[in-house]
Amino acid sequence: MANPKNQQTLSALKQSLTDIETFYVVDYQGLNAGQLSKLRQDIREKGGQLIVAKNTLIHLALQEGGRDFSDTLKGPSAIVLAQTDPAGVAKALADAAKGNDRGIPNVKGGFLEGNKVDVKVVQRLASLGSKQNLQAELVGVLSAHLSNFVGVLEAYQAKLEEQGQGA
Repeated sequence: MANPKNQQTLSALKQSLTDIETFYVVDYQGLNAGQLSKLRQDIREKGGQLIVAKNTLIHLALQEGGRDFSDTLKGPSAIVLAQTDPAGVAKALADAAKGNDRGIPNVKGGFLEGNKVDVKVVQRLASLGSKQNLQAELVGVLSAHLSNFVGVLEAYQAKLEEQGQGA
Protein backbone atom coordinates (compact mmCIF):
# COMPACT_ATOMS: atom_id res chain seq x y z
CA MET A 1 0.00 0.00 0.00
CA ALA A 2 1.29 3.43 -0.89
CA ASN A 3 2.38 5.91 1.75
CA PRO A 4 -0.67 7.96 2.85
CA LYS A 5 1.37 11.17 2.90
CA ASN A 6 2.49 10.58 -0.71
CA GLN A 7 -1.12 9.87 -1.73
CA GLN A 8 -2.22 13.10 -0.09
CA THR A 9 0.60 15.06 -1.79
CA LEU A 10 -0.22 13.48 -5.15
CA SER A 11 -3.87 14.35 -4.74
CA ALA A 12 -3.00 17.96 -3.87
CA LEU A 13 -0.63 18.17 -6.86
CA LYS A 14 -3.28 16.85 -9.23
CA GLN A 15 -5.77 19.36 -7.87
CA SER A 16 -3.26 22.23 -8.22
CA LEU A 17 -2.49 21.26 -11.81
CA THR A 18 -6.15 21.17 -12.81
CA ASP A 19 -6.80 23.79 -15.49
CA ILE A 20 -3.19 25.04 -15.34
CA GLU A 21 -1.87 25.85 -18.80
CA THR A 22 1.48 27.29 -17.76
CA PHE A 23 4.05 26.00 -15.31
CA TYR A 24 7.81 25.79 -14.98
CA VAL A 25 9.99 23.03 -13.55
CA VAL A 26 12.90 24.45 -11.55
CA ASP A 27 15.88 23.19 -9.58
CA TYR A 28 15.82 24.93 -6.23
CA GLN A 29 18.64 23.02 -4.50
CA GLY A 30 21.05 25.39 -2.80
CA LEU A 31 18.48 27.94 -1.66
CA ASN A 32 18.26 28.35 2.08
CA ALA A 33 14.92 28.61 3.85
CA GLY A 34 14.93 32.42 3.76
CA GLN A 35 15.71 32.56 0.03
CA LEU A 36 13.08 29.93 -0.74
CA SER A 37 10.51 31.83 1.32
CA LYS A 38 11.36 35.08 -0.54
CA LEU A 39 11.07 33.26 -3.88
CA ARG A 40 7.67 31.85 -2.90
CA GLN A 41 6.51 35.34 -1.93
CA ASP A 42 7.75 36.91 -5.20
CA ILE A 43 6.04 34.20 -7.24
CA ARG A 44 2.82 34.54 -5.22
CA GLU A 45 2.79 38.32 -5.89
CA LYS A 46 2.82 37.52 -9.63
CA GLY A 47 -0.13 35.17 -9.26
CA GLY A 48 1.89 31.96 -9.16
CA GLN A 49 2.65 29.19 -6.74
CA LEU A 50 5.83 27.21 -6.02
CA ILE A 51 5.27 23.59 -5.05
CA VAL A 52 8.08 21.35 -3.80
CA ALA A 53 7.42 17.63 -4.12
CA LYS A 54 9.17 14.42 -5.00
CA ASN A 55 9.93 14.01 -8.71
CA THR A 56 7.95 10.76 -8.78
CA LEU A 57 4.83 12.51 -7.48
CA ILE A 58 5.24 15.47 -9.86
CA HIS A 59 5.72 13.02 -12.74
CA LEU A 60 2.57 11.06 -11.82
CA ALA A 61 0.51 14.24 -11.45
CA LEU A 62 1.70 15.57 -14.80
CA GLN A 63 1.17 12.26 -16.58
CA GLU A 64 -2.48 12.30 -15.63
CA GLY A 65 -2.85 15.47 -17.72
CA GLY A 66 -0.93 13.88 -20.62
CA ARG A 67 2.22 15.88 -19.94
CA ASP A 68 5.51 14.01 -19.91
CA PHE A 69 8.41 15.71 -18.13
CA SER A 70 10.42 12.56 -17.31
CA ASP A 71 13.46 14.04 -19.07
CA THR A 72 13.24 17.23 -16.98
CA LEU A 73 12.50 15.74 -13.57
CA LYS A 74 16.03 14.84 -12.56
CA GLY A 75 17.57 16.05 -9.31
CA PRO A 76 15.67 18.19 -6.82
CA SER A 77 12.70 19.76 -8.57
CA ALA A 78 9.88 22.10 -7.80
CA ILE A 79 6.99 23.04 -9.98
CA VAL A 80 6.02 26.70 -10.34
CA LEU A 81 2.45 27.29 -11.43
CA ALA A 82 1.71 30.48 -13.36
CA GLN A 83 -1.99 31.05 -13.10
CA THR A 84 -2.49 34.66 -14.20
CA ASP A 85 0.82 36.13 -15.36
CA PRO A 86 3.21 33.60 -16.99
CA ALA A 87 5.69 36.31 -17.98
CA GLY A 88 5.65 37.86 -14.50
CA VAL A 89 6.30 34.50 -12.84
CA ALA A 90 9.11 33.75 -15.32
CA LYS A 91 10.58 37.19 -14.55
CA ALA A 92 10.38 36.51 -10.80
CA LEU A 93 12.35 33.27 -11.34
CA ALA A 94 14.91 35.06 -13.54
CA ASP A 95 15.30 37.91 -11.03
CA ALA A 96 15.82 35.43 -8.19
CA ALA A 97 18.47 33.60 -10.24
CA LYS A 98 20.24 36.89 -11.01
CA GLY A 99 20.26 37.74 -7.31
CA ASN A 100 21.86 34.40 -6.44
CA ASP A 101 25.58 33.92 -7.11
CA ARG A 102 24.95 30.33 -8.27
CA GLY A 103 22.01 31.18 -10.54
CA ILE A 104 19.44 29.35 -8.42
CA PRO A 105 16.59 28.68 -9.08
CA ASN A 106 17.56 27.07 -12.32
CA VAL A 107 14.70 26.59 -14.79
CA LYS A 108 14.74 23.10 -16.32
CA GLY A 109 11.77 23.45 -18.64
CA GLY A 110 8.19 24.46 -18.77
CA PHE A 111 4.72 24.17 -20.18
CA LEU A 112 3.39 27.35 -21.77
CA GLU A 113 -0.22 27.71 -22.92
CA GLY A 114 -0.49 23.97 -23.50
CA ASN A 115 2.91 23.40 -25.15
CA LYS A 116 6.10 22.00 -23.66
CA VAL A 117 8.89 24.58 -23.92
CA ASP A 118 12.60 24.60 -23.21
CA VAL A 119 14.68 26.88 -21.02
CA LYS A 120 15.33 29.42 -23.80
CA VAL A 121 11.62 30.09 -24.27
CA VAL A 122 11.18 30.65 -20.54
CA GLN A 123 14.16 33.04 -20.55
CA ARG A 124 12.69 35.01 -23.47
CA LEU A 125 9.35 35.13 -21.69
CA ALA A 126 11.07 36.47 -18.56
CA SER A 127 12.60 39.27 -20.61
CA LEU A 128 9.16 40.51 -21.67
CA GLY A 129 8.22 41.83 -18.26
CA SER A 130 5.04 41.44 -16.32
CA LYS A 131 1.53 41.33 -17.70
CA GLN A 132 0.83 44.79 -16.24
CA ASN A 133 3.90 46.26 -17.98
CA LEU A 134 2.85 44.76 -21.31
CA GLN A 135 -0.70 46.06 -20.88
CA ALA A 136 0.64 49.54 -20.06
CA GLU A 137 2.82 49.50 -23.19
CA LEU A 138 -0.17 48.44 -25.31
CA VAL A 139 -2.33 51.23 -23.90
CA GLY A 140 0.49 53.70 -24.62
CA VAL A 141 0.81 52.56 -28.24
CA LEU A 142 -2.98 52.64 -28.80
CA SER A 143 -3.30 56.04 -27.17
CA ALA A 144 -0.53 57.48 -29.39
CA HIS A 145 -2.28 56.23 -32.54
CA LEU A 146 -5.64 57.61 -31.39
CA SER A 147 -4.03 60.98 -30.65
CA ASN A 148 -2.48 61.05 -34.13
CA PHE A 149 -5.84 60.14 -35.69
CA VAL A 150 -7.60 62.97 -33.85
CA GLY A 151 -4.88 65.36 -35.08
CA VAL A 152 -5.46 64.28 -38.69
CA LEU A 153 -9.23 64.74 -38.31
CA GLU A 154 -8.77 68.23 -36.84
CA ALA A 155 -6.40 69.22 -39.66
CA TYR A 156 -8.88 67.95 -42.26
CA GLN A 157 -11.72 69.86 -40.54
CA ALA A 158 -9.64 73.06 -40.59
CA LYS A 159 -8.87 72.52 -44.30
CA LEU A 160 -12.57 72.04 -45.08
CA GLU A 161 -13.46 75.21 -43.15
CA GLU A 162 -10.83 77.20 -45.09
CA GLN A 163 -12.20 75.90 -48.41
CA GLY A 164 -15.76 76.76 -47.30
CA GLN A 165 -14.80 80.33 -46.46
CA GLY A 166 -12.93 80.82 -49.77
CA ALA A 167 -15.86 79.67 -51.94
